[in-house]
Amino acid sequence: MSTTAATLSNRDNAVLRAVAAGRCEISGAGAVLVVDGLCFADQFTGSRLTAAGLIASAAGTGRALLTASGRAQLGGVAS
Repeated sequence: MSTTAATLSNRDNAVLRAVAAGRCEISGAGAVLVVDGLCFADQFTGSRLTAAGLIASAAGTGRALLTASGRAQLGGVAS
């Protein structure tokens, strides 16, 4: 499934902003997204944004990071 800027929801963009702010962790496979220490209620968001190449897991830490595409989606916000 391909996710583009045109198909991202307000919730998806809010998650990208939370990732940019350093508030998220994600499993290596992108299946489980944790925001502010709590499991994110939309269980598919992490895997959808990971599959779209917008977020990734930092090696060895579980911290979620924006990819270059994720930063571009948010207009250049640094992760």
